[in-house]
Amino acid sequence: MDEREKLRKFRELDDAFAEALKELDGGSGYDTPPQEDAASLEARRQEEEIERQRLFEQRLRALMSEYHLPSESVSTLMRTLLELGRIA
Repeated sequence: MDEREKLRKFRELDDAFAEALKELDGGSGYDTPPQEDAASLEARRQEEEIERQRLFEQRLRALMSEYHLPSESVSTLMRTLLELGRIA
């Protein structure tokens, strides 16, 4: 095989490898958007934390309603669990 043929085969292999990586990445390929800066990552993390807290409170209220528990009982239970180290 001459050098040109080797180079052509190498390029074909390289293209096939790049295509396989693109498929593994879910089709994102080489034109992925630039990395987010630290401020926007922190803002997004805070938004996600607020949403998780909102969903937790919503589920807790639904359970309290379902089991007819007053907030004082739930508060006492949470304090007890914290003191025993059962929750962080």
